[in-house]
Amino acid sequence: MPPTPFSPEVVQAVTKHMNDDHAADSLLICQALGGRPAATAARMTGLDGYGADFAAVVDGTEVEVRIPWSRPLSERAEIRREVVRMYQDACEMLGVPPRQGDGRH
Repeated sequence: MPPTPFSPEVVQAVTKHMNDDHAADSLLICQALGGRPAATAARMTGLDGYGADFAAVVDGTEVEVRIPWSRPLSERAEIRREVVRMYQDACEMLGVPPRQGDGRH
């Protein structure tokens, strides 16, 4: 696998934004797409061109969860689109209505 196309600064900015502003989204994503339906909390721990890494709390223990993107990514703007897609897919799988007018920042 080639090295990640994203700098450490981009990874830090994205993970900080997800953890500060979208922790509930990360939880839904880990529950539905990460195969951790019993997770009670989640945080993004990293990402690369092939997927996102999370730490999910299951039965009081933090476990690693890796969720691949739908395709390899190389541009920062693609990360946002993929996370939004993952959130929307997770909502659909779990029967949770997505936030209305979600412009996602």
